[in-house]
Amino acid sequence: MPVPRPPLSVTIITLNAASQLGDCLQSAAFADEILVVDSGSTDGTVALAEAHGARVLKQDWLGYGPQKQFAVEQAKHDWVLCLDADERVTPELRAAIEAALVAPEFPAYRFPRCNRFLGRYLRHGEGYPDWSLRLFDRRRGRWSADPVHEKVVADGAVGVLMGDLLHDSAETLATYIGKQNRYTTLAAEAALAAGKKTGFSKLFFSPIVRFIKFYFLRQGFRDGLPGLVHIGIGCFNSFMKYAKMLELRAAKAVPR
Repeated sequence: MPVPRPPLSVTIITLNAASQLGDCLQSAAFADEILVVDSGSTDGTVALAEAHGARVLKQDWLGYGPQKQFAVEQAKHDWVLCLDADERVTPELRAAIEAALVAPEFPAYRFPRCNRFLGRYLRHGEGYPDWSLRLFDRRRGRWSADPVHEKVVADGAVGVLMGDLLHDSAETLATYIGKQNRYTTLAAEAALAAGKKTGFSKLFFSPIVRFIKFYFLRQGFRDGLPGLVHIGIGCFNSFMKYAKMLELRAAKAVPR
């Protein structure tokens, strides 16, 4: 007889995600519970989640990290797999997760995420392997409260699972750039709050170093034009973060 694994909860936070949530829920159907925490959808997201057998809770937006941590705390089981609505668990990743849970050697596991951009799954540069820590024992890990680029902080060593988590946002380039604009603002505010500095060298060299790292050393050029555009936007994001830090610092220096 197969060795039983501990029960697993999948948590997903949503806001107007009906166009993509169905595929995510189907890929997570192997879990013992699927919990969707919704922050006010008006497009049928809640009805879709319930139709797939998910338990749905409504929670006003708390911020990325706190919202995901809220979902983890409301889950029925201690082992949790945290997904976004535009992500899908591949059969290979599912098999790796179930095998690891039979006798967990680590309190948390990370695995590669494969990002689809401009119609192509990126396999190099910044787009892959995009290591993501999403499977963990909530008694020994939790989401950070970072306003952007939230992450799971684990108490102990982190294991590695092979098998891709597919990320397909299906958003337009304009929407993607708009989201990056919000992220760079949050990143600039967080950096200043942490006492980090900016200046000409950061503003000028950071995008250049980033391009060399991801386009050449990480072979982003092998992803064709989508890879070039993806890395180009990432370099511009780096420039804008430091530019916004300068703007915020100057605004604070102006007498009121």
